Amino acid sequence: MFTIGDFARHGRVTVRMLHHYDRLGLLRPASVDPATGYRFYEAAQLSRLNRIVVLKDLGFTLEQVLSIIDGKISTGELHGMLRLRRAELQERLRQDQDRLTQVAVRLSIIDTEGVMPTEDVQIKSVPAVRLAQLSAPAESFEPTSITPVIGPLYGQLYERLARAGISPSGPGIAWYEEGSGGEGVVVHAGCPVNTEPDPSLEVEIIDLPAIAQAATILHHGPMDDVLTSIQQLAHWIEAHGYRSTGLNRELYVHYGMGEAAEWVTELQEPVVKA
Repeated sequence: MFTIGDFARHGRVTVRMLHHYDRLGLLRPASVDPATGYRFYEAAQLSRLNRIVVLKDLGFTLEQVLSIIDGKISTGELHGMLRLRRAELQERLRQDQDRLTQVAVRLSIIDTEGVMPTEDVQIKSVPAVRLAQLSAPAESFEPTSITPVIGPLYGQLYERLARAGISPSGPGIAWYEEGSGGEGVVVHAGCPVNTEPDPSLEVEIIDLPAIAQAATILHHGPMDDVLTSIQQLAHWIEAHGYRSTGLNRELYVHYGMGEAAEWVTELQEPVVKA
């Protein structure tokens, strides 16, 4: 038998927490001295304590923990809960990091307000191209919504093309459409191919129309901070007497090889003279 203090030290919890668990019926002492009221615990009770702490740290309320513990949860089930919780926390961390990145990008844009882009913006025509593509919806056009969608799409696209024995004939091209009813955006991840449409393929083959007149700018580096180039392009379009007529395309001139800082993406925004 262990005193409550000794048991707390062996379980790496506080005496105060053991009192709380006792009140809730989560972990009763093995015995209580009727004369002094002192609580005593057995080493075997460390097993129940460990389960309580694990479930609490996984985000369950103590009331939920009591229900789960009394249901005789197995070690395998605990491991399953841990894996699920770990995945949830990793996704939350990724989302938080993405938000922080976008805050930093917008602050950088604010710091350079009033300064015209030094990058060359060109007005040119963009030819039609045959694409193999996969598509999926995203909640919005924000980078934090687009990135988790477009990355997996390209991974699946190239895997399916490889299975079909089809080689891309050029760099990837992403294009976007407004979602149904103006809600969200449809992401199209594509790459040029020299093949005819075939229902048996695991990808869609389309002919992406030409753009008669596009304002284009080269974005250097990862797409996390593409907003900087997008807004620079917007300022240039307005300042030079043009009007945007649709969502921009992304031509991945140099992508996926080497460091992200070396990536080059051409943004192509359809425009007309205002």
